[in-house]
Amino acid sequence: MTRLALYGESFPLAQTFTISRGSKTTAEVFVVELSRDGHTGRGESVPYPRYDETIVGATAAIEALRPRIEAGTLNRASLQDALSPGAARNALDCALWDLEAKLSGQPVHQLAGLCTPHSVTTAYTLSLAAPEAMGQAAAVNADRPLLKIKLGGDGSDLDRIEAIRANAPDATLIVDANEGWSAPQVEPLSAELAQRGVALIEQPLPAGQDALLAELEHPVPLCADESCHTTSDLEALATRYECVNLKLDKTGGLTEALLLVTKAKELGLELMVGCMVATSLAMAPAALLAPQARYVDLDGPLLLKQDREHGLHYDGSLLHPPQTDLWG
Repeated sequence: MTRLALYGESFPLAQTFTISRGSKTTAEVFVVELSRDGHTGRGESVPYPRYDETIVGATAAIEALRPRIEAGTLNRASLQDALSPGAARNALDCALWDLEAKLSGQPVHQLAGLCTPHSVTTAYTLSLAAPEAMGQAAAVNADRPLLKIKLGGDGSDLDRIEAIRANAPDATLIVDANEGWSAPQVEPLSAELAQRGVALIEQPLPAGQDALLAELEHPVPLCADESCHTTSDLEALATRYECVNLKLDKTGGLTEALLLVTKAKELGLELMVGCMVATSLAMAPAALLAPQARYVDLDGPLLLKQDREHGLHYDGSLLHPPQTDLWG
């Protein structure tokens, strides 16, 4: 028999985190634990209101599968049909991978046919704020090689970039509008951001307006985030974006994420491996995919007041692979 435990946890943030849709002061995460033969596998996700997800809903979805889970008749393959992509499936899928690794004595990267993970440079996110405040935040983090800038589409975005560039002249900049721009803003803002050396623009328009991007000039490459969930999204996205942001909470776990990586490469799409604001337990599975990505954005634990025990090790912006006492 497999024992199943489900619970939510709250981790205070080091400071308020703001994007175009709103602000948060805590990371609310959902954890699945699977125990068998003296070993426990864990998975963590973030049920996201943008996708109508809650911890209560994730709990109910997995509770409906409890008989199959505890009987051992639900595996990673059958899970893909049993639950829709999203946070609930992600936590359970990652717990299944972790448990299999511990029972077999093989690390997840070997089970998944991945290369041995190595250290990678992660972006560090600057929360949306007034230009002066974002410039000050950039000054504090000027030694980080890759900064991700939250923008708002409110008429002050270029002022924000000017302030950040003045205080972090050597950093590579990625900007993330989180669906906050309108179609008429895309061409002029992209042109201006190109002149300021911005490397990538994430999700400028609401996901439902993606088709417009195919007709808009954008000298800065575009990256799909809210529009990119699973492999089935990629064919359409390849005509509108140059890059996709892979997040396990959207793919519904590492199992689907592995397929998405392969398909994205076939279509010539660049990859970003991203995250929600969560602990190292949520970052660890994604860290195995990071070596295959052009951009890595796995800074969630850096935004917390305190990470969970056995958390990932960060040397500035250099992210080291997870240890097995955390996951995998």
